[in-house]
Amino acid sequence: MKKANLLVLCLLFFLPLTAQDWRIEPPSWWTGMKDPSLQIMLYGKNIGKTEIKADIPGLQLKSIVSVPNPDYLFLNVAITSEAKPGNFQILIQSKGKTLHVFPFALNERKPGSAARKGFDASDVIYLIMPDRFANGDPANDNMPGMTEKADRKAPYGRHGGDIQGIIDHLDYIAGLGATALWLNPVLENNQEHSSYHGYSITDFYRIDPRLGTNELFSGMVEASHKLGLKVIMDMVMNHCGSRHWWMKDLPSPDWVNQFPVFTRSNYRLSTVADPHASEYDRNLALRGWFDVTMPDLNLQNPLLLRYLIQNSIWWIEYSGIDGIRMDTYPYPDPAGMQKWASAIMQEYPNFNIVGEAWFTDNAKLSYWQKNARNYDGFNSCLPSLMDFPLTFAIHKAFNESPGWETGLQRLYDVLADDFLFSDPDNMVVFAENHDAGRVFEYLGKDVRKFRMVMAFLATVRGIPQLYYGSELLMAGDGTLGHANIRQDFPGGWPEDPASAFTEKGRTTQQQETITYISRLFNYRKNNPVLHKGKLIHFVPDNNVYVYFRILNNRAVMVILNASEEERELQTEKYSEVLKSFSSGKDVVTGKIIPDLSRLTVGAMDAMVIELN
Repeated sequence: MKKANLLVLCLLFFLPLTAQDWRIEPPSWWTGMKDPSLQIMLYGKNIGKTEIKADIPGLQLKSIVSVPNPDYLFLNVAITSEAKPGNFQILIQSKGKTLHVFPFALNERKPGSAARKGFDASDVIYLIMPDRFANGDPANDNMPGMTEKADRKAPYGRHGGDIQGIIDHLDYIAGLGATALWLNPVLENNQEHSSYHGYSITDFYRIDPRLGTNELFSGMVEASHKLGLKVIMDMVMNHCGSRHWWMKDLPSPDWVNQFPVFTRSNYRLSTVADPHASEYDRNLALRGWFDVTMPDLNLQNPLLLRYLIQNSIWWIEYSGIDGIRMDTYPYPDPAGMQKWASAIMQEYPNFNIVGEAWFTDNAKLSYWQKNARNYDGFNSCLPSLMDFPLTFAIHKAFNESPGWETGLQRLYDVLADDFLFSDPDNMVVFAENHDAGRVFEYLGKDVRKFRMVMAFLATVRGIPQLYYGSELLMAGDGTLGHANIRQDFPGGWPEDPASAFTEKGRTTQQQETITYISRLFNYRKNNPVLHKGKLIHFVPDNNVYVYFRILNNRAVMVILNASEEERELQTEKYSEVLKSFSSGKDVVTGKIIPDLSRLTVGAMDAMVIELN
């Protein structure tokens, strides 16, 4: 081996080592990062009881940090401008004998990596639960070392969907008008059962082998980009899985939040921003465990926080993803999450991160967006939020009679609160996801109402998100269990009798719905008015809600009629916008509307009109 390619750490052990588990994380890094510092975690039996001599060409060893558990060492390294990309080795030695060799790669960043553009209001996100979408590689359904085996009959078991299945159907997704994929977590979840969802991570640097490999995930991102699809990676900072490898041998007792007995979070996230909250309630919200199989990570531990920050950066650089969806954003230590978001955005200024903050009202939600005008000066540094208040309004608005605060007035009132947000256009708007009931169920399986919801999502401010199977009118009551809303996509498995990925495998109603959705969202994809246009809306009248998106001399008019009667609109009240236009075109039907003075909209129907 050439001397220039040898990175040697001589570890002189006082205690002999036997065959064991060795780990180095991260396994690689990059030259040319804005932040040249790097923390390397080494794991091995009694590795902390050592003296270290380092000869690191191009890398400067700044410090070595020991922790209470002697099986860990943390190396703080500076990557200097002299460092060159290459494959190196970190040798673990005792009394001149090499006990272990860690491979470590230092890579050159891809051109434009730092300037990569994240998802934004020009995008339409398609959310996929990988285990339930498509089984592209049945050979990986059961893998060596993975505890849980595939069983499609088990409601909360693994069904075999994987990354290859997603790759196989990227054309289908793009055809719907989607421009971005959000995958529920794909990292290893080697739990005994019920971890198909991906939120019980047992290895932060490994794709779950039942879904694929690190290389296949990176290949999926590349294939998506070729079709104009961005990729958003779901990440978790609040907790790990109870079978994570470090849970058997924690670096320090404060690596996770611990109590004398198992203590669950009270889930009262309002306590974090509440100026009157007790420390008891706030502490329970932030430090209590999310579930018995989800140990709560302590982001006040600086070594763990640095580990998680680097892990996010590693996946961005390694795979080329375009965004992050952060699970349970308000549950971890707020200061730690602030540092995490700040570090990501400093390294990638054009990137985007959306946080899950499950609040029913805008006042509590707005606290968590970047540059919010908070009473305590807290700035989350988080660019985007999931717009849960709008979701809950959607679930009620189309089922109610009109009233002062009911019916479509709910949508108006939620949007009227946009003054609370620092950037309402950077909110992800959705009617359903993997945790809430299917919207078609909420709407009483009324296709007319469903189409109105789709028209609303396609034209309202923010970044619309669809949930896989929405286009097939999948139903399911989330209160009866997650299995009801995380169904297998029909045709995603070789043994399925019909494939809804093709027109032949769909019902007439499903095909009509897909046609409707694809026309709406493909129109939106190519129309900057719906990406950047100002929103002007009018107070609903008789459960008819009218709003406009306006950009320069272009405009789109949207009419939602949630009544059981056809409505004829006298449009004088909208003259402040319509005075500049004389005609229009129905976006869905293509019908020309020569006269805007009177518009007729059908019962339980929506019209999206491009004004001319």
